[in-house]
Amino acid sequence: MPRSKDTKPIPYGGSQGDAYKEIREQLGLPIYPHTEAVSKAVEIPRSERPDISAFSDIDVSQWKAYEEIITDSLWLIGSRDRSGAHTAELHGNFIPQIPHQAMLRYTKRGEIVLDTFLGNGTTLIECRRLGRNGVGVELSPALAERSRELISREANPWNVKTIVKEADSCLPETMQDIRRLLRREYDSEKVQLIIMHPPYHDIIKFSGDPRDLCNAPTIEGFLERFGSVVRNSYELLEEGRFLVLVIGDKYSRGEWVPLGFYTMQKILENGYKLKSIVVKNIVGNRAKRNLDHFWRRRALKWGFYVFKHEYVMFFQKL
Repeated sequence: MPRSKDTKPIPYGGSQGDAYKEIREQLGLPIYPHTEAVSKAVEIPRSERPDISAFSDIDVSQWKAYEEIITDSLWLIGSRDRSGAHTAELHGNFIPQIPHQAMLRYTKRGEIVLDTFLGNGTTLIECRRLGRNGVGVELSPALAERSRELISREANPWNVKTIVKEADSCLPETMQDIRRLLRREYDSEKVQLIIMHPPYHDIIKFSGDPRDLCNAPTIEGFLERFGSVVRNSYELLEEGRFLVLVIGDKYSRGEWVPLGFYTMQKILENGYKLKSIVVKNIVGNRAKRNLDHFWRRRALKWGFYVFKHEYVMFFQKL
């Protein structure tokens, strides 16, 4: 699928297209490209007097050239990138545009990205595309194997290393193993970016494994296990670098449960400061697809609002 040449609004057909146009007009915002199969940002030559970011390859003196990089806090993304090895087969898998944007903003080519909830490999596929080394931890043996298969299908023009480790990110020994892996495979003690996209508690059951965060019996149990991942991975991240959390909220017994802010607090309690919060639109949610009228009727009857967003939160290590 070809990449859009710039980040100007792209056309959408039908009623959904009309809705997007209306949103754009009301908010004065572009609709960002649905695919970024080829990235211009990794190949922009530096100017004669470069002004390079401390934690990325962006030459700020050429800021107009980085059209694909989003800098506002409301992301309206038309649909997920399905090009290359990316697949939407895993219900609940996050869109590739999120790790794509995070790596361009907060890493340099050749640096190392750690994903503590790998799923079917989205982050490491983007690592190959953007020239970042990557380590992914996945609890499910089936998902770990599937992610290896998908990642191997993606071209590796920058000759980076992407490694999938089948393990439990909640355990200290897992992160000790990651440290040894970093020394052996990358000749490094630290990673430069951590990406976390945990289950949104019990909304989707990814496995029957009691260690899986989706099977935590209570919100408190979910948050404790999530907090252990943050604590255990803290020492692996280089000082001053970034952790990215992708999370959504949920309803339980008629009450909005702010998972985003609960998990944000867990990260803040463990040596990070909050850098930014992005609100990203949700498009094509399988649970609500073609059921807009049904969910609207329920919302009007029971007094709630239908989820149309999730959070992308950016934290910097103190």
